[in-house]
Amino acid sequence: MLSGNLLWVLMGTSLLGIAAGITGTFSFLQKQSLVGDAAAHATLPGIALAFLLTGQKELPILMIGAALTSALSIYCIQWIVTYSKLKADAAIGLVLAVFFGVGIVLLTIVNRSPLGNQSGLNDFIFGKAATMTKSDLTWLFMSAIIIIAVSLLMYKEWKLIIFDPVYAKGIGLPVEALKACLTALIVMTIVTGIQAVGVILMSALLIIPAASAKLWTKRLSAMLLFSGIAGGLAGVVGTFISSLRVGLSTGPIIVLCAASIFFVSYLFSPKSGQISKYITKNKFQQGEV
Repeated sequence: MLSGNLLWVLMGTSLLGIAAGITGTFSFLQKQSLVGDAAAHATLPGIALAFLLTGQKELPILMIGAALTSALSIYCIQWIVTYSKLKADAAIGLVLAVFFGVGIVLLTIVNRSPLGNQSGLNDFIFGKAATMTKSDLTWLFMSAIIIIAVSLLMYKEWKLIIFDPVYAKGIGLPVEALKACLTALIVMTIVTGIQAVGVILMSALLIIPAASAKLWTKRLSAMLLFSGIAGGLAGVVGTFISSLRVGLSTGPIIVLCAASIFFVSYLFSPKSGQISKYITKNKFQQGEV
């Protein structure tokens, strides 16, 4: 029988998965998925720096630090692409490596400090959803609900700027402001999820459900629904499995569950699935004979 705390954790990770699936779909369709990867890795120096400056593991303070360095990483990528000859993929790789490297150095400093053993910051690397406290879950619930609500509220506007930005600008929509709002929401999703899934793997929860949904449908509304369900299911199943054994990192298990959903989609989706393609190919060849 499930304990009361575990039920709350399962609800929290399901909400996180839904939120990540929805915002990840918008990011995926904008071809900005790897930017999210860099932004997720860039939260680590912000967390470590916030702890070093305050000496306390207060979640709101740590999350503010994470959000600032995450947003800074996105700005750095945009600046490098705009003012240098490097392409986006090179800029993303550069920023990801530098920010994560700085984060590891700062984390080492934290662990060697008098309060290092009590900081628990290492949990942010791979996540610890199964052992989250009530205050952690309150933060997660509130953030995930805000993310989902804003995504649904801005659905039509973001749909326009993704598929027809020229028309969106022509009818007077503030395209750049809407893009900035979407970026901010993606950063918020990352910051919300790093405690549960971890810095390294949070980007996977943004990418994999959206990629799975794309194999089943091309309609944005259906993609958002499938991606949200896939993310929520991965969060619930992954958290439950990680709770069965002490010391089992939550983040990797959640990502493996999401990857399983992608693998099933890759094989069995009606139009893009490999089995469907194989059957269609055989029918076509038999028809020719």
